[in-house]
Amino acid sequence: MSFLAPLFLAGVAALALPVLFHLIRRKTRDQVPFSSLIFLRMSPPRLTRRSRLEDLLLLLLRCLVLALLALAFARPFFKQPQTLPRIAGTGRRVVLLLDTSASMRRSGVWEAAQARVASVVFGLGPGDSLAVHAIDRQIRVVTTFDQWNAQPAGAREGYVTGRIKTLSPGWSSTDLGAALVRAAEELADPTTHKSDELLQVVLVSDLQEGARLQALGSYEWPKSVRLIVDAVKSKSEGNAGIQWVPGAPGAAAAGDPSEGVRIRVVNSGDARKESFSVAWTKPGTQEPLGAPIPVYVPPGQSRIVTLPLPGTNAPAGVTQVMLIGDDEAFDNRIAVIPPEPTPVRIAYFGADASEASTPEGVSRQPLFFLRRALEGNKRQRVEITARSPDATGAVSVDQLPEVNVVTSALSASQASALRERMTAGATVLLVLSPEDSASNLSALSGVPGIAVEEARVRGDVLLGDLDFKHPFLLPFADPRFSDFTHIHFWKYRKVDATALTGARVPARFDTGDPAVIELGVGRGRLVVFASGWQPSDSQLAVSTKFVPLLQSILESAGVGVEQPSSYVIDDPVPLDAREAAAVQIRTPQGRVIPVAKGSASFSETAEPGVYFVESTGTGGSAGKVLRRFAVNLDPQESRTVPMPLETLERFGAPSIATTDRPAVEPSTAALGALAAIEAESQQKLWKWSLTLALALAVLETGLAAFGTRRSIASAAAPAESSPVSP
Repeated sequence: MSFLAPLFLAGVAALALPVLFHLIRRKTRDQVPFSSLIFLRMSPPRLTRRSRLEDLLLLLLRCLVLALLALAFARPFFKQPQTLPRIAGTGRRVVLLLDTSASMRRSGVWEAAQARVASVVFGLGPGDSLAVHAIDRQIRVVTTFDQWNAQPAGAREGYVTGRIKTLSPGWSSTDLGAALVRAAEELADPTTHKSDELLQVVLVSDLQEGARLQALGSYEWPKSVRLIVDAVKSKSEGNAGIQWVPGAPGAAAAGDPSEGVRIRVVNSGDARKESFSVAWTKPGTQEPLGAPIPVYVPPGQSRIVTLPLPGTNAPAGVTQVMLIGDDEAFDNRIAVIPPEPTPVRIAYFGADASEASTPEGVSRQPLFFLRRALEGNKRQRVEITARSPDATGAVSVDQLPEVNVVTSALSASQASALRERMTAGATVLLVLSPEDSASNLSALSGVPGIAVEEARVRGDVLLGDLDFKHPFLLPFADPRFSDFTHIHFWKYRKVDATALTGARVPARFDTGDPAVIELGVGRGRLVVFASGWQPSDSQLAVSTKFVPLLQSILESAGVGVEQPSSYVIDDPVPLDAREAAAVQIRTPQGRVIPVAKGSASFSETAEPGVYFVESTGTGGSAGKVLRRFAVNLDPQESRTVPMPLETLERFGAPSIATTDRPAVEPSTAALGALAAIEAESQQKLWKWSLTLALALAVLETGLAAFGTRRSIASAAAPAESSPVSP
């Protein structure tokens, strides 16, 4: 039998004290009644050297009760060697997980982690095997079991430590759950290890509470795999970090000096500092630009402060905000791109394009109203390129934007280029006109022989049937904005929509004829307006529905939508069709990374800072900057308070902490202690000890009461039977 708390057995030794005191006590002989002592010489009483124990049964029961109580507190259990992993002579198979996330950049943390790794490696025996994984948001295999076994026995430690020295903390967050699951699965695979090997996962990490553990939630940890946590600590206590809080799309006024950027300052729960400040910094330096904004943040809380945009006199390229007053610098700088208008490019093909230089001649034509409706604002910077149908020179497909508007007859080359561009993903808005509408519609839709005729309108027509579930009309679904009955149409063109296979009709006139037709062409779309918006055809251009309708068409085409300008390390950054055509990305460190044509995203965001999307240059030279985006640390990395081991245990990963000693060598004792705890919790012998002690206490109480009544009865019996003298 073994005990979890053997010190409580010292209480058993205390049982000898009452017995010892009873034995050494000297007791006089029995007294004899005598009539008178006046004539006797006084002498001291004679004491006996022998002591006699009385009521041995009661004494024994009381001692047993105390002994059982001491035994229960000592937590007894019977060892179960058959359930414990064999230690002596058994090889260990160890997967070492080394945290390389951004929080490991804190002072003294990485050096301590390397020392712990060295203690693990040099603590392995000849029959042990080791694999090393570097973990952050991704999992990178540093060494494998095969590489370890391929090295000579005396060179294995040097080989692994040499590979470890090539590592350094990055800027990623910590996906601890995914790393633990992968290591456990690698060890638990019965085809990769011997049946008598001891399987261990050794985690060397700062174990910060911002680490993600979601992957452990749906994973059942193998019983044969032990997790040993070797936590390292920073030399300084507490940490504060900053985060950029971008507003909702369009919420911030781009380029407006009265507006600013919102910065969240987060202070850890174990911090000793509460007063900080934030400020813009000059490019390439840590010198604050202007007066810092003070902010007070108690430990464990966060505050948001609005930092004014740099003034017009500030140096160009100011994109860095710095936190002043924090000792840990790894998360004290963030890249911030002040809000900028989104570029919108539109190509216009119409007869009024040639008269663009004389506004008075086109004041009542489609291009005039299109320019007024899309003049641009703080959210968008609209560029409309007008081209007349009789313009000389071929139209380059690569130069056509995502949205193209056609209001008059097209040349053959223009129709062919628009058709090709639309097939690649662009949107063409075709406004039917009395001249050559059928040829335009046939050329762009790819359906020959479509009949288009001028409708006979008596007075005017109205919109009678609208599908507010269609993306074009979805912004008008609210009853407050769904009234189109005040828009009158004087002219329109009749088209048989059934001739266009797969076409949708989101709007019809009250005559039943289609007012708007949408047709998918390749990856793009053809949107057909049966009537123009100029006053000669309708009142659409002068109504309140015109501008939001055009914006809805642009947004459904992916144009004019404000793209996010802030991402997290290792996040993929989506690229639009124009950027994916042929671009290069310039990183904050100046590296130029070509992007393959047609790529939907850019994923090499391993460095914090500002990235530039540029047109392809020559020989790595800089091209035209198309847009910028910022990449910063995951906010979770600023949560550096150590995670308690109970958190891992709640996810089903039983862990053993070895913070103050090497991780692998003492694991034998740690495993034995854990096995003892498991055996004791299963057997629960202390319950039986307490139950037996309670039963004996009840028995002792009954015997003592019975003996007392019997003594009283025997003492009273002689007095009752003796004769009474007269």
